[in-house]
Amino acid sequence: MNKVEPKILPGFMELLPADQVEFNKIKDIIRDTYENFGFIPLDTPIIEYSDVLLAKAGGETEKQIYRFTKGENDISLRFDLTVPLSRFVAQNYFSLAFPFRRYQIGKSFRGEKPQKGRYREFYQCDIDIIGDGELSIMNDAEIPSIIYTVFKRLGFTNFTIRMNNRKILGGFFSSLGYSENITDILRVIDKLEKVGESGVRTELKEISVTDEAIDKILKFVTIDGSCSETIEKLRALNIENELFVTGVNELDAVTRAVKDFGLPEANYKIDLTIARGLDYYTGTVYETVLNDYPKIGSVCSGGRYDNLAEYYTDRKLPGVGVSIGLTRLFYQFKEAGIIVPKQSSLAKVMIIPMTEDLSYSIKLASALREKGINTEVYYNQKSIKGKFNYANKLSIPYVVVIGDDEIKENKYTIKDMEKGEQQTVTLDELLKILM
Repeated sequence: MNKVEPKILPGFMELLPADQVEFNKIKDIIRDTYENFGFIPLDTPIIEYSDVLLAKAGGETEKQIYRFTKGENDISLRFDLTVPLSRFVAQNYFSLAFPFRRYQIGKSFRGEKPQKGRYREFYQCDIDIIGDGELSIMNDAEIPSIIYTVFKRLGFTNFTIRMNNRKILGGFFSSLGYSENITDILRVIDKLEKVGESGVRTELKEISVTDEAIDKILKFVTIDGSCSETIEKLRALNIENELFVTGVNELDAVTRAVKDFGLPEANYKIDLTIARGLDYYTGTVYETVLNDYPKIGSVCSGGRYDNLAEYYTDRKLPGVGVSIGLTRLFYQFKEAGIIVPKQSSLAKVMIIPMTEDLSYSIKLASALREKGINTEVYYNQKSIKGKFNYANKLSIPYVVVIGDDEIKENKYTIKDMEKGEQQTVTLDELLKILM
């Protein structure tokens, strides 16, 4: 028989057990945090009709989509979780309560060139709050609290949630006479951290922005200080543009409310360089960075948009949300040494029967599992050394040995695999050790 080489496609992440355990821990923390803030789960299909997915898509996104025909159906793999959400809300509008608070953790697919940390199949962890006709600005202020809680629970303290408002940028550029070039200018400004001031100057010149205007733009986006100081500096510019004034007022309201949510001021700030390149962001925008690991880049981003489902319904459905790219984040965490996978098993204890009669071991395993203790029983015939080596390889913390003496005395011999200490105990004593 000819053997087939075992391999997977480039750009697809497949993890060893120890890595998968750590990956799932992160995913569970994110999911638990989302639910703690009252978000409800949504699981949309991975495959959608192509005309639905591509209603708004174009450019690189359309080139990267996995699209194929099955029977008479033109179908595609979803490339993000936002477009399926748009379709879902439009389709189920009369069955939903608004504001609709949903989270989704699932895979998306993009046929882009695989690179370090960039995959063709990847998990996204999204939250969105969708309003019916209107959506209170307080929802924008709650988002940083959710981001803060996620990364605190992941074990980080030195991170910054950077916030801005697209209306401020749009109004400012309009006041300079570039109302027709706002989107192009925003895309360039969004690259400031990557290409630097000289790179931004070059790209702005390429879209016919004058040197005088470039100087004003660069001076503007580098305004710094505390949130209240930055707001004061923005108002001191005396720009009489309605969009600009609205944006400043919204950002002021958001940052004041963020403080009420109890976030330490060290963990959030106004950053006028944050533009978010996607066209649909229209108000508050967010990017989160781990200050000790600047090379990782943004670990959570998103913002406010005016109309989620404009391609599927005439109803105005404003929303605000953020996304964590979990696959990329996990890769970056491993590269930076933040995560060092150790445990290849989720079992806290492994039971080793030393008798032909397994009933005593099986009953103990059932009793431990009822108490919520992850338990594995080793059934294979192997030397005692081989059985302990198996537990060591999986980093199982405890091993319980059950032989004739243990059964006779109604006790259990437990070994702490890390400390190397062994003792014979009663069931109650065993539970105290394991719980």
